[in-house]
Amino acid sequence: MKKIKYLTAGMLSVAALFADSTDSLAQRRVNTHFLPYSSVSFGVGSSHYYGDLAGYRQFIKATYIMPRWNVGIGYTRQFTPKFAARATFTWARIAGDDYTFNKNNIVENLPQYVRNLHFRNDLKEFAITGVYNFIPDGRTSEERAKFTPYIFGGIALLAHSPEARTPYDPNATEAQQWVKLQPLHTEGQGQPGYDKPYSLVTAAIPVGLGVRYKLNENFNLAFEVGFRYTFTDYLDDAGGNYAAKDALTGLAAQMADRRQEVYAARPKSHPNRYQPLVDLYQNGDPSQQAQISNELQGSVVRGADGKLNDGYLLTSFQIHYIIPSKIKCPPIR
Repeated sequence: MKKIKYLTAGMLSVAALFADSTDSLAQRRVNTHFLPYSSVSFGVGSSHYYGDLAGYRQFIKATYIMPRWNVGIGYTRQFTPKFAARATFTWARIAGDDYTFNKNNIVENLPQYVRNLHFRNDLKEFAITGVYNFIPDGRTSEERAKFTPYIFGGIALLAHSPEARTPYDPNATEAQQWVKLQPLHTEGQGQPGYDKPYSLVTAAIPVGLGVRYKLNENFNLAFEVGFRYTFTDYLDDAGGNYAAKDALTGLAAQMADRRQEVYAARPKSHPNRYQPLVDLYQNGDPSQQAQISNELQGSVVRGADGKLNDGYLLTSFQIHYIIPSKIKCPPIR
């Protein structure tokens, strides 16, 4: 009986020692694992529009002609040394102008110059993206890489509302006004035989790349460039054909067809945009004269970039604050 008691006690002791050593080993293994951490960010940068008023086929020119601004905030969770998920909100303004884009090359871009559309649009974008770091972080946020190039991609929800200025009249007593274009249904949307009005909420696909620099234990600096391809052709309010002349009246008709306007709408100096067309017509050959006449009165095409939807590119200079994973309390004395 005593032998059984001694044997049982010995077995329990061995089991206890084994359990204790297993717990210690597990604890050591946990301590060697990556510890996820979070950060918040703030960024500012430029915005660049691509669409019917600044075509993809002239990507470089579209990038530098009419840049605008963006500001954004974000929250990032670093799950592994290389992979993170990020949620961001960005407010960006984009703009386009047929006159500004084509005034130095009227002959080659005659249809677009004659069309004379312009717009601005404030975009509110909420995006969820995955981020892949090419250089892995260390075990903790304090041990993250000093310099990290990365790529990102995901999905975004976008709210927008394009606007344009009312026509310029040097004899008018009232100043020009920015007018929202979607409620005017400038391509006849909503009427029998026309498409339904386009939505002011759409999706986009953000993809891009960036570089991140560890400033100290609590802060990163970053720069990134990201392109957004949207699911709408109406960030610029132009995507189809002109509506019939009797389909629109009043302000809607004025904002829909701006081919006959004498003055450019957006520049502060309001140059005479019609005179270069008159000069070109008077000095041109019959084929060129016919083209100008057709664009001014006979063309039915209002959108100009084929089947591609509109897009925009954002650059962003960012500062990231690393959220401490543990709150360190002072020792009790």
